[in-house]
Amino acid sequence: MFAFILMVAGVFFIDRAIKDLFLQGFYWESRCITLGYVLNKGVAFSMFAFLGTSLKWILLVLVIGAFIYVWHERMLQFHPLLFGILFGAALGNLYDRFVYGGVIDYVYWHCWFDFAIFNFADVMIDVAVGLLIYLHFRKK
Repeated sequence: MFAFILMVAGVFFIDRAIKDLFLQGFYWESRCITLGYVLNKGVAFSMFAFLGTSLKWILLVLVIGAFIYVWHERMLQFHPLLFGILFGAALGNLYDRFVYGGVIDYVYWHCWFDFAIFNFADVMIDVAVGLLIYLHFRKK
């Protein structure tokens, strides 16, 4: 449990520190990538932005439900670091929704094709989910 809590806190505070840089006005641009503040009121690719303030409550219920499921199934015993990364990142983005009205995104790839704007927490969620899926199928 200690490893899980440490990872949740670590990912959450790293995410906050990076986002604070962009809230303070940090901006950098190159030919392929732009790092700059964008407030995303939806989820991936700005989907469900039409839900407005209801979206943060729906996502809060989903995160709590996911945690209850992971806890009940005793999954934390087997992968405390990965679930710590996952929930720390989810809490980072949820925090943004409640405090700023949307998620603070800042990485924009625009070389050869336009990609969705994302942040550190989004990457950590993708890494954690990807590794959990890999470990699940490797085990079978």
